[in-house]
Amino acid sequence: MEGQVIGPGPYRATKLWNETIKLFRGGMPLRRHWANFRCYDCTFAGSEAVDYLHELLRSNYNFGPEVTRYQTLQLLRKFFKAHVIEDVKGRHGTEDFEDNSHLYRFPTMSPLKSLPTRPSWRDDSDLPRLIRWDDYEELPQKENVAPQKSAVLNSDLWNKRHSVAIGDVHECKLIRRREVTSKQVDHIWKSMTVTHLQRVLGLKTLDGILSPAHVNGKDIVVNIFSVNKTGIVVLENKAEDMPYWVISAMKCLANWPEGNDAKQPLYPGFERDVLRTVADYYQKLKEPLLTFRLYEVFVNILSLLQEQDKATEALQVSCLLLPPPNRRRLQLLLRLMARVCHNPRLPPLNDTIATRTLMVQMFSHCVLGSPDDMDLDELLATKLVTFMMERHGAIFQVNAKLRCQVEEHLSHLKRAQIKYAGSDTDFSASPAFCKQIKRVDCEEQKVIGTQIPLQQLLEGLIADQELPAKDKRKRLKQFQKSYPEVYQKRFPTEESKAAVIPEKAPRLKPHLMLFNLKKPFQPFQRSWSFRA
Repeated sequence: MEGQVIGPGPYRATKLWNETIKLFRGGMPLRRHWANFRCYDCTFAGSEAVDYLHELLRSNYNFGPEVTRYQTLQLLRKFFKAHVIEDVKGRHGTEDFEDNSHLYRFPTMSPLKSLPTRPSWRDDSDLPRLIRWDDYEELPQKENVAPQKSAVLNSDLWNKRHSVAIGDVHECKLIRRREVTSKQVDHIWKSMTVTHLQRVLGLKTLDGILSPAHVNGKDIVVNIFSVNKTGIVVLENKAEDMPYWVISAMKCLANWPEGNDAKQPLYPGFERDVLRTVADYYQKLKEPLLTFRLYEVFVNILSLLQEQDKATEALQVSCLLLPPPNRRRLQLLLRLMARVCHNPRLPPLNDTIATRTLMVQMFSHCVLGSPDDMDLDELLATKLVTFMMERHGAIFQVNAKLRCQVEEHLSHLKRAQIKYAGSDTDFSASPAFCKQIKRVDCEEQKVIGTQIPLQQLLEGLIADQELPAKDKRKRLKQFQKSYPEVYQKRFPTEESKAAVIPEKAPRLKPHLMLFNLKKPFQPFQRSWSFRA
């Protein structure tokens, strides 16, 4: 029984818990068992339950083949404490579930978790809208300069600009916004990061998944810009950093066998002791690295693992929401796990378990965990950590789309704009949203939005009595060339055109004029000169 796929959405962890209980109750084989000279109908042995549930989880899309038998046993112990199952004497929660021939049964009704009903988290105070041109100040104008008059478009300028606009150019002024503060920059990163995450998850809202109050814009900025050459976060407060001895132990394992900086004597099992030192530090943390507040976010990302690129993008954005100390610890841990798994010169770290399986089992609950004890966090953590370990290099890169969008918005806020008199709207600051409409409505809007204003413009051009006839003919000719459909509709025939547009007066040739000469032409006579 594979069950249904639980996609992204609010309270996905609770839905997975209920779905697993339904599949387990509906498919677990029940039969008659004998124990202590008594017969018990509709029961099952503990080992039978582990075998069946293990195969069920491995074949389920929501969990996958990485689930181990030990994790299945841990889940059955949670079921036993939550009274999903009970022993044949009706006891539950007082003892641990055992993987042996001990008999168990289902109670009449196995309790399912109810989905929480919470008020909507999203409001204007929690998630501020993007900063726009709400506040601006005018640039001071030079003194002792006469104000320029509004320019009138003459016919030559009108033809050069290929415009059908007629009339005066409105007076305009240059404005700029006040300087963007660091607090406003943090708010912009917060708003656009949460919006980008919602779009990647394909959800209409993040209610029930992420509270905007739990997102710190300053943490996002630190995670992006306060990094070293390898992209690992550099903390300003060194007291929040990991102890030096933990970092040294991680370097020793990551660069084995060249990572022994202290030149300590190597003895059999030395590398296992170093690994145990690192594991003790991470296992004693008060909270998982991905935090309890972001638990639902990462559980929802698990539903996207089939689309690796989409899941990687979601993890890129989600990991920006982590506190910088947590992000740094997570980066170093995943890099260590990947290097240990791919280091052929490192001796085996366990006699029975493969190195890859050991690393995932040892650190998965340190990465992802639920504040609720009755949850599937161990199974989900194994699947998530396996994916993050394989693609940790790409996950901790800053998402290029998000960074480009934020930088463009900040650049827009710092850019001066031209404001025309009587216009108080900032058209370029607010994002535009599209809404699908019918074809009939589209044609109607096309007529109302373009045809009618052009018709009014043409009628105004025809009725303009102050415009010289020569300029009017030039503009009408330009209008006909730019908008032939509107022009043809107004002047369907030559007669209608002649009734409105004044005809060009014919040019008359000047008559030949004979001018009377004062003296008539005389034949040429050569004069002789007599030299003495």
